[in-house]
Amino acid sequence: MHSVIARRWFCTGAPRPWLFVGLGNPGDKYRGTRHNVGFEMIDAFAESQGIPMSTVHCKAMFGQGFVDDVPVFLAKPQTYMNLSGESAGPLAAYYKLPLNRVLVFHDDMDLPCGVLRLQLKGGHGSHNGLKSVIYHFRGNREFARLRIGIGRPPGQMDPKAFLLQKFNRTARERIDVALQEGVDTLKLVLSKGLTESARCFNREQKYKHIRLQNLPT
Repeated sequence: MHSVIARRWFCTGAPRPWLFVGLGNPGDKYRGTRHNVGFEMIDAFAESQGIPMSTVHCKAMFGQGFVDDVPVFLAKPQTYMNLSGESAGPLAAYYKLPLNRVLVFHDDMDLPCGVLRLQLKGGHGSHNGLKSVIYHFRGNREFARLRIGIGRPPGQMDPKAFLLQKFNRTARERIDVALQEGVDTLKLVLSKGLTESARCFNREQKYKHIRLQNLPT
């Protein structure tokens, strides 16, 4: 897949591309579930930039385009969540991207529903999709993540069942707001870089966290 992006990238002085990978499960059965907010973030960003997610590449639904002059590859692995790295690893290798140009979007039960965090690196936090990505990056954890808060299961509910549930109305509204905030910060990442974007964005989200953490969803 030698794209316009690849050709322009090799021109002298062209910005190095970014790879954005949203984690989720393919198929209508999982559409709109908590575990699929990574897919939703990719879709929201792609739609905002007019990038079609219309091809299949390295086991992912794939799109590519430019945001201003910055090349971006977008991917939604179709391997099912627990094997996400089978797509993310080959994609990064195919485009010879260092992991500091890879950003993975995923659901996170440790954050209140609708709260986001932009994290420069880290472990997997028992998230099976991240475990797979790290494994296929040869154990390297030096890639950024956009963590999308979905809240914790109520009472004694099985976390796996919680992940595969659709959002109720209140939670859906919070996620829709968060997706737009995510799109805005991703554009900031492309123009300002990860470190500066994370500092500004996470400070704003910290106040949102305090406001939302004790409210019902």
